[in-house]
Amino acid sequence: MTTAATLAPPARPAQRLRTWTPWWMALLAGGAAFSGTGSATLNGDELATISSATRSLPGMWELAQHIDGHFLPYYVFMHVWVKAGTAELWLRLPSAIAIGVAAWLLADLGRRLHSARAGVIAAALFAILPSVSYFGAFARSYAFAAAAVVFSFWALHRALDRPRGGRWVVYGVAVALVCSTHLFAVLVLPAHLVLARRAVLAPMVAALAAGCVPAAVLGLIGYGERHAISWIPQRGPEVWLKFPKMAAGTTALGVVLFAMALAGAVVLWSARRADGGGRSPRDRAWALALAGWLILPPLLLLAVSHLLTPVYVDRYLFVAAPALALLAGLAVAAVPRFPVVVATVVVLLGCVLAIPDHLEIREENGRFENIPWALRVIKAEPEDAIVYGQSQLRTGFDYYADSAMPVDVLRASDAPQADGFGYPERSDVSAALDGLERVWVVWRGTKKSGLEGDGIRRVEEVRQSGFELSGAKHSGDLPGLTVALFTRR
Repeated sequence: MTTAATLAPPARPAQRLRTWTPWWMALLAGGAAFSGTGSATLNGDELATISSATRSLPGMWELAQHIDGHFLPYYVFMHVWVKAGTAELWLRLPSAIAIGVAAWLLADLGRRLHSARAGVIAAALFAILPSVSYFGAFARSYAFAAAAVVFSFWALHRALDRPRGGRWVVYGVAVALVCSTHLFAVLVLPAHLVLARRAVLAPMVAALAAGCVPAAVLGLIGYGERHAISWIPQRGPEVWLKFPKMAAGTTALGVVLFAMALAGAVVLWSARRADGGGRSPRDRAWALALAGWLILPPLLLLAVSHLLTPVYVDRYLFVAAPALALLAGLAVAAVPRFPVVVATVVVLLGCVLAIPDHLEIREENGRFENIPWALRVIKAEPEDAIVYGQSQLRTGFDYYADSAMPVDVLRASDAPQADGFGYPERSDVSAALDGLERVWVVWRGTKKSGLEGDGIRRVEEVRQSGFELSGAKHSGDLPGLTVALFTRR
């Protein structure tokens, strides 16, 4: 008996290519990100992830009431993840997977907006960005936020293409993920409003509003904890000049891709309807939405900085990187002749321009806080002591150190403080160093920041305890680490 399955024509090669292409691009981008995972050592932010995720759930909730409350969803996820271990590769693997997911969605979104070729080029450009390799090998939520943002635009396209209840639910979930992965990822959401039209206004606004509930909650928590980011200086409009470098992770490629991205927006704006009858209002709306995805985050983040509190930090804007790649991919795919050759040249040229930055972020000091270097500098003798300029550095030294470490004379507890990442310490430095001849002092920052003035309180306390500087070394990049040896006068 003949069945419908036997009568169905075999999948065409083009269909099979369209089905598998996003998966190949996901593997490419995820692999590129994961390739740098085991090179650069963990920095302070990643060690904060370990400190948070290894606490009990009540301990994480207590921490969230004082600092990093907006990271709580990520910390809860990592709390489960680290049950299997805290090795560097394992800690950073979720970010690499998130980059792969972002590339898959980017490839399919490019296909939906223009062509399969556009999706492939966009995903390939995304994969070669040094910023993707950096945040894809970074145990923080920035890669998750980028993936969630791509997911939200992808889900919105599906819902607008065929407005159905289930698709609006998926869109609402995508928006909720954007709001839960990083507080400032929500800065892309106003770009969605450009795509609203009367026929779908009610379900779209309902899904968007429901998805934004986590942002309201986490935003209130974050505003109450703004003291934790008091170190961020106020910025001016000049930071926008650095935005292409920040999004791409390298200056030359960033500027080139930004120019191409503007061209891609023009291409989409100028697209004609499939029947050849004039400009497509839908494509024009998407041109504005993608342009908003790219440029709204830096514009709005600076506005928030001046209206509420300084918050402008480059890494908060990584969510714009997929838009940079997508719009550039649309521009290349629209080249009328030899688009495959042009795409190949563009991607290869991008690789060449990005090589120095890819090599830099894969160095041991690629995260600018090289604790293994500091451990090699410390040549401990029996009965040497160590003092930390910032007590939270103890997390990193506990993670990397072996049994040859100097005695941690100020340690009062093996557990960090419930309301932060620092550790309880003895207050009387002089008594803790009594009878000792040598003490190593480590702090985050330059030699000048600790040895001149009163920038590092512990350094001055060691001096007042009868010690003088014998030598100091700095890791080389800013802020970096400084290791200093003090000996008894």
